Amino acid sequence: MSGTEHSKPTAHVVVGYTPQDGFVAVQFSPPPAEYVWHDRQAEHRRDRFGPGNCYQQWIAVDVATGAIWFGDTDWRTQDEEVADSLPGHRRATVGDGALPSPAVFVIPLTHRTVDDRGADTWRFFGVEELHALVRRLLPLVQRVIGSLHRVGPGGDPEWSAEAATAWTDLEQACRFTLDATGTVTWSEPRMSPVPAWRIEVQDFLARNPELCDPAWATATDAELDGCAAYQADSGYGGVPGLMCATAGVRIEEGYTFYGHRAALYAYRAAACGDRTPVEAGIWLRTTDAGRSSWEGAKVVGASLADAPDCVLNHLAETFRSAAADDGVVLTGLPAHLRQQRAEERAAIDDTLAATGEELKRLEELLKEVRLVRNTVLTRVLSWTDGRDDEVIAGLAAMSPGAVAEWRERLTADRSVHTEA
Repeated sequence: MSGTEHSKPTAHVVVGYTPQDGFVAVQFSPPPAEYVWHDRQAEHRRDRFGPGNCYQQWIAVDVATGAIWFGDTDWRTQDEEVADSLPGHRRATVGDGALPSPAVFVIPLTHRTVDDRGADTWRFFGVEELHALVRRLLPLVQRVIGSLHRVGPGGDPEWSAEAATAWTDLEQACRFTLDATGTVTWSEPRMSPVPAWRIEVQDFLARNPELCDPAWATATDAELDGCAAYQADSGYGGVPGLMCATAGVRIEEGYTFYGHRAALYAYRAAACGDRTPVEAGIWLRTTDAGRSSWEGAKVVGASLADAPDCVLNHLAETFRSAAADDGVVLTGLPAHLRQQRAEERAAIDDTLAATGEELKRLEELLKEVRLVRNTVLTRVLSWTDGRDDEVIAGLAAMSPGAVAEWRERLTADRSVHTEA
């Protein structure tokens, strides 16, 4: 469904958590019994539970690899610190889109229950019991990891409607009851059908083709990921939210959508048919066909900086045709060409700015040099040592006429001072 085939991992118990390994990876340390109690009559909440109530055993699943194992927390840890000591995420804290990396999820086990007389009782589990539990969970874990979307060349995992349903079944299978003898009975594993309120985005696209954006067919991975991550101020986000916001339509509340990235990648794969989508910049830079096409399209001495939009459009058609012959579809081509032109123009802007700054500096320097020259010229002319204007003009890098004018102004100034 992601447009790329990826092998599915197999659910398995991690080495060191089986009796064959002697449970060498497990070191349980439950609290002493006297530290575990519940005083319902206590006035303050902090006094209602014993310090041992913070103890937590858990099941962990790496849904990217299928690994499952179990462990516990330090019972001395405070309530607010327990979450930090868990090896992964709680399902409720992660959205319904792409999975975090590492994709490890934790199911904390319930320990406090009520016996047949209504009294609080606690049940902590031994390694053999938890090993038996995780063995029971393997088919459910396999359903989770087998139904996840795996998107893009890296096979990034993303929740599907079926995987989310399977995870709910997995959590339900970790619940237990105690009979009158204190024997633990785990909930029977179930394989629930996907409820109607869980919707695959790919199914939504198939039912609403008029809302699909044709640009997705040649969009880059980053552009598709941006569409999948769309956030709305209200209502649905993701691909359905983006589609409806663009079209000005509304989806009724109550649904949860899954497989946003997978649906977009599948849409692009279907549009490309038997050709492979490749980012334009990568194809032009790294493939023989791309480099040859680029060199063939260039005009000697020309620059993209000087190319108007019509030339970019012509180049785009040339590259698309060459790419089709190479068996690929170029994604993000117009944006790539515009970006290349913008970068070349930015470089020219930088050159202009640097030239302007240098010219400004030289003009300021020239003002200072002229001031020094004029001062020295005035001194030389005041000597009236018999040298004519042409000789002095040669020394000052001026025209004889300019020196003559300077001499006249100097003579006039002296006359004014003499009369005064």
